[in-house]
Amino acid sequence: MAGGTSNPDYGSWQNWVVAFLTLAVVTALNHFGKGILKLASILIGILVGYVVSIPFGMVNLSSVGEAKVFQLPQFMHFGIHFEISACVAIGLLFAINSVQAIGDYSATTIGAMDRVPEDRELQNGIMAYGVTNILGALLGGLPTATYSQNVGIVTTTKVINRWVLGLAAAILGVAGIVPKFSALLTTIPQCVLGGATVSVFASIAMTGMKLVASAEMDYRNSSIVGLAAAIGVGVSQASAALASFPDWVTTIFGKSPVVLATLIAVVLNIILPKSRDEKKHEKELKKEVKEKIQQDHEEFEQE
Repeated sequence: MAGGTSNPDYGSWQNWVVAFLTLAVVTALNHFGKGILKLASILIGILVGYVVSIPFGMVNLSSVGEAKVFQLPQFMHFGIHFEISACVAIGLLFAINSVQAIGDYSATTIGAMDRVPEDRELQNGIMAYGVTNILGALLGGLPTATYSQNVGIVTTTKVINRWVLGLAAAILGVAGIVPKFSALLTTIPQCVLGGATVSVFASIAMTGMKLVASAEMDYRNSSIVGLAAAIGVGVSQASAALASFPDWVTTIFGKSPVVLATLIAVVLNIILPKSRDEKKHEKELKKEVKEKIQQDHEEFEQE
């Protein structure tokens, strides 16, 4: 909201005015608007903030004039070369990002549909995540990951229609082959984006709290959640905490709190003893799963 730490005018009053005006528009439309005004609150807020930022000289359109009108991606531009060390590193990162993706899928489903996603839905999401990265690599694109900010947008708007998401994907596709359009998007000031998305981050945080609160917060679960969050966020915020370790350690564990927090939570969940109620519930769940598998097997044989 202050304009981005890399900008020379970071923290100026102009940035704060534009950011708070954008936030005010988004918040007002979310709570008082109806229909399309409420659904498009973030987009309208960005448009209002963009227009207001022009008199302050925050918009530079020179990159739009220099960009090409149309350009297709080059298939196999970099060729294919398999290096063992790179494959292992990227494979590990994709496995870790899959954990983050599962969290994003779960938060999206809970925030938009008030239910926990099914295993089949999570599997399809991970599969789609892998396929899109394969296609992107063939077209010269960088590896992608799920964007947690979109969780807040979906939670805020409650829009999960496939046609809407398909249209959003088409817009991104147009931005990829029309450089002028993508260059225009990059001219949006950071204070405008900050003001529009701060409510999104708030929705993400509350969705996460809702997901955590869905489990019984006894001493064991509180210890797991608290230690995982504290160590994960703490290490990611202290940039020099892993300075003496190899670069791959910093890349995997120091860039995002998700990886380290997930690892700690999984280890603690295995090590810490469970209560009698949890053990009983786990036994009942295993029994239900076993009966369901047996039932499906019998139905398959009958067919």
